[in-house]
Amino acid sequence: MTARRALVVRGGWEGHAPVETTELFRPALADAGFDVTIAEDLDVYRDEVLLAATDLIVQCWTGGELTDKQSAGLRAAVHAGTGLAGWHGGLVATFADDREYLRMVGGLFLHHPEEFLDHRVRIEPEHAGHPIVAGIGDFTVHTEQYWMLTDARNHVLASTVVDPADGGQGDGAVGMPVVWTRQWGRGRIFFSAIGHRIEDLRQPQVHTLTARGLIWASR
Repeated sequence: MTARRALVVRGGWEGHAPVETTELFRPALADAGFDVTIAEDLDVYRDEVLLAATDLIVQCWTGGELTDKQSAGLRAAVHAGTGLAGWHGGLVATFADDREYLRMVGGLFLHHPEEFLDHRVRIEPEHAGHPIVAGIGDFTVHTEQYWMLTDARNHVLASTVVDPADGGQGDGAVGMPVVWTRQWGRGRIFFSAIGHRIEDLRQPQVHTLTARGLIWASR
C-alpha cells in the first residue's frame, strides 16, 4: 500500500517551539503510515506539485505573513482535498492580515490572560463519540486560555468557560471553542487551542486528541 504523505510546515515565533512540538507527533504520523516531509520556509506553499501529492499539512507557524502566491497555493491545496491541521498559535495566531486564510481555518486568536490558568476543557456531549475525542472525558489544563473569534460553522468538539471579568459581559457559562473541525472544499481541517508549551502537548488527553486530529484531517 502506498504511504500517505504529510508535510510539516514549521517556523515563525520560536516561543511556541515549532521544531520540538512538531517532532513530538512524528511517531504518531509514522505509526499511521505517513511519509513525513519537513519545510521551514513558507515558499513550500507555492509548490503545486508537492502540495497535490500531500495528504496532510501540519502547520506550526506563529506570526508572519503569507505572500499572495503562498496563500493561494495553500488554500487551493486544502480546497482540493489536502488536510490541514495544527494547534494553538501555529494555526490561529498567524497570517492575521490574510482574511481568506482565516476564513479557511475558521478562527482568529484575540487574547489570553497574562498568567497561565487552570481551566476545564469540556468535551461537547453531542460529539463525544467523534473519533478525535472518543473515550476522552472532560479534563483540566494549566496553560494559556485562548479567547478567539470563530466561525459558527465549525464543528466544536471541546470548549472552555472564559471568565468575562476583564470586560466581557453576559453569561459566563458560554463556552469558548477549544477543539474544532471543519470542511473546506474537499479538505478537512483540525484545530486545537492547547499547545503553548511542549508540556501542554505531552498531557495524555491533549496528546491523544491532537494526534488523532492530525490523522483525521488527512485526505
